[in-house]
Amino acid sequence: MHFAMAGVANGENVLYVTLEEPAENLKVDMTRMGFNLRDPRFTLIDATPTAERYVLISDFFEEFAANIEKMADAIKRQFQERRYTRIVIDPITMLKMTATKEVDYRKAFLSFVKSMIRLKTTVLLTSELERTDIEEYLVNGVIELKVFEVGGRLSRGIRITKLRGSGFDDAIRQYEITDHGMVVYHDRMVSLP
Repeated sequence: MHFAMAGVANGENVLYVTLEEPAENLKVDMTRMGFNLRDPRFTLIDATPTAERYVLISDFFEEFAANIEKMADAIKRQFQERRYTRIVIDPITMLKMTATKEVDYRKAFLSFVKSMIRLKTTVLLTSELERTDIEEYLVNGVIELKVFEVGGRLSRGIRITKLRGSGFDDAIRQYEITDHGMVVYHDRMVSLP
């Protein structure tokens, strides 16, 4: 959400598509953290199968979450109404589950990435899988969030594992989730045993 709201703060139009967490839950949690989801530059699309809009518009869920090809088409249609500089799809894992064959998903994901490149927008895809295989290979950057047990306590760490065309710090940096969102400590590393 920080990525999306930083875009809004910069005066950019942002599209956030939720495929798993109902929009109402997101709104409550994000408002509690101080994010203004009512800003007209922020568009939240609830593509969860239980969304209220799903009941009202029979093909709404199918448009955004039936498969990755339909997701790309639906995003392109959103671009006809407004130009977005940032898109968040949370989580891409749900779309992977719609594919019957791995090879079909790979082709569809490659097509999706190319479509987003043509739109000249920055896309943030979240995934709940430890390893995402084809997605990691095709995208320009990968940031991992991890939870480790260190000395009998849980410690959260974030690290960059890929940033195409650029050098990067590959250390695991500590982060916390606070009442105001995520805080990354650039001066604290997670030491693994």
